[in-house]
Amino acid sequence: MNAIPEIRAGQSIELLKALHILTRDGKLNQDSRRKLKQVYHLFNFIEPLLKSTLADHENVTLVDHGAGKSYLGFIIYDLFFKDKPAGHIYGTEFRSELVQKSRELATLCGFERMTFLDMLVEQAAAAKEMPAQIDIVTALHACDTATDDAIKFGLEKNARHMVLVPCCQAEVASVLRKHKSKALASTPLAEMWRHPIHTREFGSQLTNVLRCLQLQANGYQVTVTELVGWEHSMKNELIIASQSKDAPRKAAREKIAQILAETNLGDMTGRFLY
Repeated sequence: MNAIPEIRAGQSIELLKALHILTRDGKLNQDSRRKLKQVYHLFNFIEPLLKSTLADHENVTLVDHGAGKSYLGFIIYDLFFKDKPAGHIYGTEFRSELVQKSRELATLCGFERMTFLDMLVEQAAAAKEMPAQIDIVTALHACDTATDDAIKFGLEKNARHMVLVPCCQAEVASVLRKHKSKALASTPLAEMWRHPIHTREFGSQLTNVLRCLQLQANGYQVTVTELVGWEHSMKNELIIASQSKDAPRKAAREKIAQILAETNLGDMTGRFLY
């Protein structure tokens, strides 16, 4: 049994030390406790998706985009993949020094079925190392358009499930800002983004609404919930999408088109309708 109650049964203490979640003497500080709570909470959402996929076939594949130091990937592997005979985790990250450290840690831990790729999310679908089909796509705090690239990757790879925590959405806000005068002259709804702080906040909210509709338009059932308490992170929205025959594809596409027209976001058609 682990001495620290926050740590899940079966979790490697040495791995948590290597990830600097635990100190060298095996203790948690306030920052690492918050980080561990967030990753565990996300794992609680991902684990049922892994189990349902495993029920269909044993070679479960998961891609973690914008992996950073790969906290999520390593903890998922340690808690779910390491005692299975098959299955593979792929992590993408554009910072080569983080990719190299993750490769070294995977070797040190004996996690042979982990692959780390030095590339942007948008490059991953064409990477020769990637299988033609991926079961689960995750993107934890993938900044700005990287979340959209993760969604596009999931669609191209026919992912069964996508688990997304969006971050730092700026693209939609910039287009709202660009066409603000025209919008203010044509609709009172534009008052929702007249002021710069509202433009940023409304743009962020609208981005995630459009992402959810985009996933529905491509045959996914979507759930949106809170990742952890607001005291832990302001970037707190969790989007879970699973393939479903009942997703309202046509209606969702029509709603995207209507929203883009109402908010003068025609420039974004290629981002959300394809």
